[in-house]
Amino acid sequence: MNMNKWKTMFAAGLLGFGLVACKTETPQATTASFEVRIENLLQAKTFASKGTFGLLQPGETATADFQAGPGDYLSFATMFVQSNDLFYGFDDTGLALYDQDGNAVTGDVTGAVDLWDSGTEVNEEPGVGLNQAPRQSGPDTGPAENAQVQLLANVGDGFNYPSDESVIRVSLAHDGATGFTLTIENISASSNLPSPLAPGLWAIHPSGVKLFTDGEVSSPGIEALAEDGNNAILDEAITPETGYFSPFAPGVFAIHTADQVIFADGQADFGEGLEVLAEDGDPASLNDAISVKEGVSAYGIFNTPEGASAPGPLLENGVYTFTFDAEDGDYLSFATMLVQTNDLFYGFGENGLPLFRNGEAISGDYTAEVDLWDAGTEVNEYPGAGPNQPIRGGGNSGDAENGTVSIVNDGFTYPSVTESFRITIIKK
Repeated sequence: MNMNKWKTMFAAGLLGFGLVACKTETPQATTASFEVRIENLLQAKTFASKGTFGLLQPGETATADFQAGPGDYLSFATMFVQSNDLFYGFDDTGLALYDQDGNAVTGDVTGAVDLWDSGTEVNEEPGVGLNQAPRQSGPDTGPAENAQVQLLANVGDGFNYPSDESVIRVSLAHDGATGFTLTIENISASSNLPSPLAPGLWAIHPSGVKLFTDGEVSSPGIEALAEDGNNAILDEAITPETGYFSPFAPGVFAIHTADQVIFADGQADFGEGLEVLAEDGDPASLNDAISVKEGVSAYGIFNTPEGASAPGPLLENGVYTFTFDAEDGDYLSFATMLVQTNDLFYGFGENGLPLFRNGEAISGDYTAEVDLWDAGTEVNEYPGAGPNQPIRGGGNSGDAENGTVSIVNDGFTYPSVTESFRITIIKK
């Protein structure tokens, strides 16, 4: 064999070695570390709902429909117009709308109504006083009293007033589920002092919330209502404090390459723990199921709000955080319950969110990728009032729905995702 042939064979061997070496090299995947922040943007509210009603002359009636669940109370206030600063209302704690057995309170509840003195203007003889609304020259014209709210029966002003039951009738009807109808009637035509009932206000609230407090100075809203029949100031004061609020429950996350790790859109719950998370806010079973799934590289529970020393729900302005490492081709999925519901949860789509795009790790606000999902496992009730929702002790106790996981569309109204929820993904 001549020298040239050896050179040719040697060169071919080197080339072959090089080709083999190239085939066995594995390119390094792009990796990154991430922090995720989940925020509850909902603002805590004092009142669940409220409404106003207009002037009621003798013989006239006002009605209002509302939703309320076990633990909710009804309060209202309306001026006895033939007075200086008196108003009708329940006890300052309000009227419990369910009894101890969880039955809705219905029928005539006038027995719980009292005539209150707001303590803001000196009383004159009812139906005669020149500083009373029908005869005064303008609002807020009587001598200031500088006293506290108290039952008229405890004031002892020496005047005679018609009985409460001869002036006003208040009744409740239960319309099924969590629906009620409130009826307020002016029945004073046959009393010894017929009187209009001034425009008033009603509100639904939990225990401990009050429109006014026995023994304390009246608010400007109660003063205006009780002296002049002006309900606008009180209405304006409580409007920002009225509405829906819900915590978020502890949740789970997964880093994965497989599809549909937590749920499949339009299919029944997998039976792997999503039901317990979405109905009761308990992520443990779902986390265990995720831990053994193929294609999952990282997973975990987030349950301790930022700044807290122990696990708990995510309240107003609260933040859950968690961290993980991922590589190009990985997706992030998560689920956290909206607590004031039966089985709703926030999450990305069924396949999660890609953590890399065009080889670069994502970073920023990805709330637009989130939806409010219905697990389809429990029949939905009015949000924030349903007796089978966890805050009212009803976790995993409602009627089975036997439905499918889907974006919620049940006819009820919920805050938009961007109003209530924010998720930020930060490349570390």
